[in-house]
Amino acid sequence: MSDLLIYGANGYTGELVAREAVARGLRPTLAGRSAAPLAALAGELGLPHVAVSLDDERGLDAALRGKRAVLHCAGPFYRTSKPMAQACLRGGVHYLDITGEIAVFESLARRDAAATAAGVMLLPGVGFDVVPSDCLAAHLKRRLPSATRLSLAFRGLGRISRGTATTAIEGLGRGGAVRRDGAIVPVPAGHASRTVDFGRGPVVVSAIPWGDVSTAFYSTGIPNIEVYTAFPPAIRRAMAVGRYLGPLLGSGPVQRALKGWVARQPPGPSPEERARGLSLLWGEAADDRGGRAVSRMRTPEGYALTAATAVLIAGRVLAGDLRPGFQTPARAYGPDLILEVAGVSREDIA
Repeated sequence: MSDLLIYGANGYTGELVAREAVARGLRPTLAGRSAAPLAALAGELGLPHVAVSLDDERGLDAALRGKRAVLHCAGPFYRTSKPMAQACLRGGVHYLDITGEIAVFESLARRDAAATAAGVMLLPGVGFDVVPSDCLAAHLKRRLPSATRLSLAFRGLGRISRGTATTAIEGLGRGGAVRRDGAIVPVPAGHASRTVDFGRGPVVVSAIPWGDVSTAFYSTGIPNIEVYTAFPPAIRRAMAVGRYLGPLLGSGPVQRALKGWVARQPPGPSPEERARGLSLLWGEAADDRGGRAVSRMRTPEGYALTAATAVLIAGRVLAGDLRPGFQTPARAYGPDLILEVAGVSREDIA
C-alpha cells in the first residue's frame, strides 16, 4: 500500500511533484477532483489514483486511510488547506503543502496544539515557497543570534504557472503585510523598495506579502520581518496605482477578466525553461547594536525546486524523521536542508 498521497497531482505543479516522487523511488497515490486527467497520469506512471473532492469528507477520509503523509498541491490554499488539514488530523496523517500564503501558515500555526496531541506534523510551504527563504532566514539567525530585524528578497528568472497567477490575482486589492514587533500588520501594496545585490549587480526590489512574513518568525524568533522581490518597472508602477484601486482590482468583473486572460496562457514554464531557469535569494539580519549579517543563495528554477524540496521532505517524513505539531521547513530540518538539493549554493557576504 502507498504511504503517500499527492493531492492535486493533475495540476501543473502537482504533476511535477508526482514525476519527481517516482524518479526518487516513491510510489504515491495520486488524488484530485478531476478523474480523467488523474487516471491518465496515474496510468502513465503506473501509480494508484483516487478522484475525490475536498468537499467530500467521507470520501477524503477513505482516501487517506492507511496513508502516512499527504502532499497537498491543490490551490488556492486559503480555500483548500482547511478541509485537507482537518482530514489529516482526523486520520492521524502528516500534512505537507506547497503554499506561500500568509493566511494559510497562520491558520495552520493555530492548530499546533491539536496537531501535537494527534501526533501529526503540519508542515506547509515545502516548495519554493518557502524552503529556500526559510532556510536562508534560519542561517542568518544562526550567524547573528541577536538579530531583531530580517529582510529577505528573491528574484525568479522565469514564468509562473496558471495556478500561481490565479492565486496572485485573487490577492489583488488586499494590500501587503509585514511583521512588526512580532505581529503581522497590513501595509499598502509595494509600500517600500530598496536596492539589493543578488550577485549580478544592484537590483531594485519591492515589498510583497510573501509567506516568510509568517514562517520566518516561527523559524527564527526575529520580530521584524519584510520580504521583497524584483519586478519590472511597469509592474512597480502598477503596484503604486493599485494602492488606490484596491477595491476595483478585487471586484468581480476585473477578477473575471484577469482570470480569463490567465486561462489562455500556457500551464507553466516548459521543461526547457525550467532546465535553464534559476532563482536568486538575498537576506539580511540586523540587531539593535549595529550587528549585520548578509547572505545570498542561488537555486534551480522555482517549479523545479518545488518538486525537489517537496519530495525531499516527503521522503524524510515517510522515514519517520518528523516533529509533530505545526512546523516550518527550517524549524523541522534546519537551515542546511536546502543544501541537500542539487544546484543550490549559498554564500555569506557580510
